Amino acid sequence: MRSSCRVGWDLLLAVVILLQGCATPVGVRHLDLKEANRRMTESVLSDGHLSAPTMQILNRAGLAKQFESEPTEVIAALNTGILTAREADRRFALAELSFLHATNSGDRSYFLSAAVYAYAFLFPEDAGRIPDAFDPRLRTAVMIYNQGIAEGFTDAESKEVLLKTGTYKLPFGELIVRIDPNEFRWGPFRMDNFVASSHLGVRGLYNDYRWPGIGSALVASLKHVPGEQEAAFTRIPPALKMAATAFLQLENVEAGLRDGRVEGTLALYTTQENTSVSVGGRTVPLEFGLTSALAYTLEGSQAYTMELKGLLSGDLELFKHTARFKDNVFLMAPYHPGRIPLVFVHGTASSPARWAQMLNEILNDRELWNRYQVWLFTYNTGNPILYSGGILTQGLRNVVRELDPDGKDDALRKMVVIGHSQGGLLTKLTAIDSGDRFWDRAFTVPIDQLDVSPETRALLRRSFFYEPLPFVHRVVFISTPHRGSHLAGGYITDMLRRLISLPFTLLSPLQEVFEKSPEAVTARAMEAEIPRSTDNMNPDSEFIKTFASIPIAPGIIAHSIIAVENPEDPQEEWDDGVVAYSSAHIDGVASEFVVHSGHSAQESPVAIEEVRRILVENLKD
Repeated sequence: MRSSCRVGWDLLLAVVILLQGCATPVGVRHLDLKEANRRMTESVLSDGHLSAPTMQILNRAGLAKQFESEPTEVIAALNTGILTAREADRRFALAELSFLHATNSGDRSYFLSAAVYAYAFLFPEDAGRIPDAFDPRLRTAVMIYNQGIAEGFTDAESKEVLLKTGTYKLPFGELIVRIDPNEFRWGPFRMDNFVASSHLGVRGLYNDYRWPGIGSALVASLKHVPGEQEAAFTRIPPALKMAATAFLQLENVEAGLRDGRVEGTLALYTTQENTSVSVGGRTVPLEFGLTSALAYTLEGSQAYTMELKGLLSGDLELFKHTARFKDNVFLMAPYHPGRIPLVFVHGTASSPARWAQMLNEILNDRELWNRYQVWLFTYNTGNPILYSGGILTQGLRNVVRELDPDGKDDALRKMVVIGHSQGGLLTKLTAIDSGDRFWDRAFTVPIDQLDVSPETRALLRRSFFYEPLPFVHRVVFISTPHRGSHLAGGYITDMLRRLISLPFTLLSPLQEVFEKSPEAVTARAMEAEIPRSTDNMNPDSEFIKTFASIPIAPGIIAHSIIAVENPEDPQEEWDDGVVAYSSAHIDGVASEFVVHSGHSAQESPVAIEEVRRILVENLKD
């Protein structure tokens, strides 16, 4: 019996020695790079796991296991201060724990409490306790605050962020929120139907930009307030979605956490006003989601469905509010003195929506931000080019006169106009002195000798006579058929001529000319059918030959961006599928940039970078 016991003890001792030789109670194991990176960046926002600093607080308090089954009790215990720890450490842990519990439970009061704890961590009353810039918890706390505000005010069913004055329940008390009703006003509009940018998955754009900072990045719809009108906002389409940021600034938050009553004022900001906010004497940047607003504006937009209709019907109403956009020029933001107008003119069977890639890059470029204001021109692209050009040039005159009647804003006189394809031809009409060249092709007498009504004379003068607009400083041509397009000739032109209808506003005046002054019309013009834009862009047309012979006026700087599908081909064969290089090339430009692209080069990242270069250069003038 004693012998068998001895054997048993010897065996047990051997097992213990063997185990001790394999592993120690405390030690390390080697991690691969992926797991090492995950552990260093882990937080409730990245993968739903708590960060190392928060786990340290739970472990020190002996609450890590309990949090898995009783999260509300653990959060309440930490809130009462059961653990002797630095306030900053405890507040960050409470912010992260509250956010995780809100995410798992759907209890939105915990989202709000997460925002309150994060605010207390970020903006302590003692300036000496402000988190260090190298503290990884800093950015996590900012994001918890931003998301906590958005989620805390979001309606579970509609997903709309409901910003209202009132008292909101918190796990440890209540949150009193004050909002000035004027915060929702944006000129003659009221911002409404807020959606969190973080809930909008952007598609179709190369980049989804988010300006880093404090505050909940939102996208708002606009509702026009009846009877309200402001000149700076007159040409903003109501369908535009606004990027706005909600920032809830708390008062005496540390005392509020102690007595369970936290108060604060919520304010709304846009990039047209302030992009930073002052908190406790510190200037803090605000977060914005401009890409989300742009993409949301274009989601389901009729602009895409109107492109073909706008080519085929000259009478198609491009805007529902024609009184406000009678000349088809509209703005992406209210007029701001000191910002240079950047005008975009789209091409055939297209719309302003086709500038989305370029707009996304330019509007989010911090070097260009606050220096330019975006204007967009749209038109029925099947109409004669001179008719559309007259609308563009007159429209730009109208806008400049409306916004700056006294001519005090020098920035308006530095205008940059960018045109793609047919839009490039219209752009050139803002920068040339045509003299009588267009007129003499169709008429045998001076315009003042025509027996027509004043309205008809005005339309003819606007369409046939061009002088460089005094406020246009630069023009940029992208894939522009200065000498026509090979697709515009032959059977394609004949087919489109039969499909494209011309507007009554053009046919009626021309009918008046033919009836009252038939002798003033050249035999060639009298015999020919009224041309469509596709006829104008036929390389054999007299119009495009006359057009190509007119140089850019002195004093206006021109740039060419030319698309080439196969740059390895001989240069004489270069083509973008629609326009040959030989047609897009013109002499006398300040720069010519060839991009490997199809005809829609305005969406090419390389072409967009070239436009950005030009705009930066323009600021140095």
